[in-house]
Amino acid sequence: MIKLLSTDDALLMQSAKSEFDALGIPYLVKNEFAGGAVGEIPWIEACPELWLVDVSWLSRATMVISSLNDTLSDNDFAEWHCTVCEEKNGAAFDFCWQCETAKPN
Repeated sequence: MIKLLSTDDALLMQSAKSEFDALGIPYLVKNEFAGGAVGEIPWIEACPELWLVDVSWLSRATMVISSLNDTLSDNDFAEWHCTVCEEKNGAAFDFCWQCETAKPN
């Protein structure tokens, strides 16, 4: 099995599951209901994870994930990565919290 996605973005996770279901790509979701444990365990360990069950689907599955990331990153509400330091920033930030570089247009 290969982990393809770990995210706290419910829209991204549901979109990936829907695409995989439509294409018949075999997958497993771990930590799907672990959100209630946040506080007892670190939030990063409670994030849902999408795992590919059959590696023969790897190229198709990575294309689906990449396409979803591209689509959602075009959204004004999507997180973004700093072009200078590669830090992940929330959608509300106009400047990188790490290095203060402006958000790309």
